[in-house]
Amino acid sequence: MRSAVLAMVLTMAAAGSALAQTPYVAQSLPAPGVSICAGGLCQPEALESLFEALYGLETGERERLVRIVQIGDSHTAGDRITGAFRARMQTRFGRAGRGVMPPGVPHAGYNPFQVQVTATGWTTALAPLTPPQGFAVQGVGLTGVQAVTFDPDAALEIVAEPGMELTYVSLCGMGGPNAGGFEVKGQWVREEVDFAAPDVRMLCVDAVIGALQERIVIRPLRGGAPLSDITLGRAGYGVEVSNLGVVGASLRDLAARDEAVVTTQLAVWRPQLIVIAYGTNEGFDDALDPIAYEALLRGEVLRLRRLAPAAALMIVGAPDALRSGVAGGCSADGRRAPPRSLALVRDVQRRVAADMGVAFWDWHGRMGGDCSADRLATMDEPLMRGDRVHFTSAGGDWIGGIFADDILAAYDAWRAGRGGAD
Repeated sequence: MRSAVLAMVLTMAAAGSALAQTPYVAQSLPAPGVSICAGGLCQPEALESLFEALYGLETGERERLVRIVQIGDSHTAGDRITGAFRARMQTRFGRAGRGVMPPGVPHAGYNPFQVQVTATGWTTALAPLTPPQGFAVQGVGLTGVQAVTFDPDAALEIVAEPGMELTYVSLCGMGGPNAGGFEVKGQWVREEVDFAAPDVRMLCVDAVIGALQERIVIRPLRGGAPLSDITLGRAGYGVEVSNLGVVGASLRDLAARDEAVVTTQLAVWRPQLIVIAYGTNEGFDDALDPIAYEALLRGEVLRLRRLAPAAALMIVGAPDALRSGVAGGCSADGRRAPPRSLALVRDVQRRVAADMGVAFWDWHGRMGGDCSADRLATMDEPLMRGDRVHFTSAGGDWIGGIFADDILAAYDAWRAGRGGAD
């Protein structure tokens, strides 16, 4: 009996040892899907001004940062996709800072890359979603957020990750005769910014905090002022990628931004590229009017061109996404299918981009085309969540990397064509 028990113990120990020695092997990531655009990017010539700026960074001829601003929905708000894009661009061209951010903590689960944000005593108001056509949300700009505080002990704390330390902070908000200001305090420095003005208007005020700071705290002085955005930067040249997304937003929300605020923001930011990344929420609207949607998209392209004439524009086509509870769907279980308006949205986006000379990135194709949301969600290590709409952390890194690679490939082709190849 003892020998049998001993043999069993030795067998189990050997099996356990074998299991313990089995190394983890990460699954292979899918290759970029086939696109309707060469290399995933249609009209790359529309990005020439961006490419010129990036080339200036590489050759040392440009003495200021290159700023990229992406405006969109929850895909943008989550910062996983834009975070991967930011990392690729900053690795190659240099880190110019974290960029433009909404003030405070705009929604539950807010977790931006490269910095941690904690707000105490602040009230953050989001612009209402899907406002009526022609409706403008006063005081709310491209972040879709306005933050206010009436608490003299309120604090907005920002902690930067190693390598993303700050040398300046810019606050944009509503100034006026009764406006106060803010204290911006780092580890070793303290600056005050004042929003007092003879009339009520949008102001952006810089606080230069000098040597690299890992942590800053912003506190109101004399009541403070309503804030619409915060820019976190560092001295030197390189790239900023700012993600200005609102969960649940659609293009109609962008159209409702207060133009006076947007005008000031874009004049101060001076972006080299504005990425328009809406479409998923419109695609789930079965009552979407394609004619009205096209007119709206054309109008927003024209507005951004008018307000930021030096910026290149890019439309990111809506990704694949699936609605549950249908019969005969394309998913493995047959119960999920794309909402009927989603392909229509992509068609309008692609056609408007081609007609108006705007770059277009084929997100749907690059993630694998029709029903790829289901395939990505059912991988051993899923790249999409169970809702077949949003990406997992790994999936955001994956698709954000493809987005960056497609833009950089177009840039390298442009650079080689101008005789700038190494």
